Amino acid sequence: MSSATLLRRILDSPGIHQCPACFDALSAKLIDRAGFQCSLSGGFSISAARLGMPDAGLISYGEMLEQGRLITQAVSIPVIGDADTGYGNAMNVKRTVKEYIRAGFAGIMLEDQVSPKACGHTQGRRVVSREEAVMRIKAAVDARKESDSDIVIVARTDSRQAVSFEEAIWRTKAFADAGADLLLITALTSKEEMKSFCETSPSVPKLANMLEGGGKTPILSPSELEEIGYKVVLYPLSLLGVSIRAMQDALTSIKSGHVPQESMPSFEEMKEILGFNEYYEEENMYSTSTSH
Repeated sequence: MSSATLLRRILDSPGIHQCPACFDALSAKLIDRAGFQCSLSGGFSISAARLGMPDAGLISYGEMLEQGRLITQAVSIPVIGDADTGYGNAMNVKRTVKEYIRAGFAGIMLEDQVSPKACGHTQGRRVVSREEAVMRIKAAVDARKESDSDIVIVARTDSRQAVSFEEAIWRTKAFADAGADLLLITALTSKEEMKSFCETSPSVPKLANMLEGGGKTPILSPSELEEIGYKVVLYPLSLLGVSIRAMQDALTSIKSGHVPQESMPSFEEMKEILGFNEYYEEENMYSTSTSH
């Protein structure tokens, strides 16, 4: 079963599904080990972890693709790849979709911001025309067909911030009609807006983005989101955020002359997480001392 087929089964299954965002192979592996069914390789977190720079369109297509390959190879769960605006026109979108398929992604998220894009919860967002936004999704659908793939196409609109709530609803309906499999309006500002969104295009599941730490969207529990009508809930910054705080605390401790061992896993635990024992067992199979 392909990872995309597995993701589609998850979307078709009852209940709401939690999707923490990863930013490298290790964070993805921890999500997998914790028992989550899926993840998303988030552009905000990857830009922060790989470049130490803001989510403002600075990370390139090639860097996101390379990071994605490392992530998908490290886990058994399906991963959605954040592809920003598709990195150009409709032809660029097609190439992006095809390469994300080859990289092992189960899904691909495309948005309707102008380039360079930025975090959807920051001010000054601008979106492309309705026609161009819909054409990106149509190009993605065509690329999927040409690749004989069932990759899940996640269509995101930032028009709630850039234009209006009504415009965002129009665009998600058009995305659904164009063949999108999962819909996201970023930066919704109330529970009422979230409910109205979930009532549109009822046959297409909806993604809730719970931006931790002070985004524009109310933070609701999975049960509340399921009651509203969402199918998937994304936690885009949790792992990045706690990693930043833990590293800051560790550096403060080291600077004061203390090794922060009480707040970190033991060396044995780290070796177990990274698969040292399995590695050496397999290595021994190829040892010249045991071969005949």
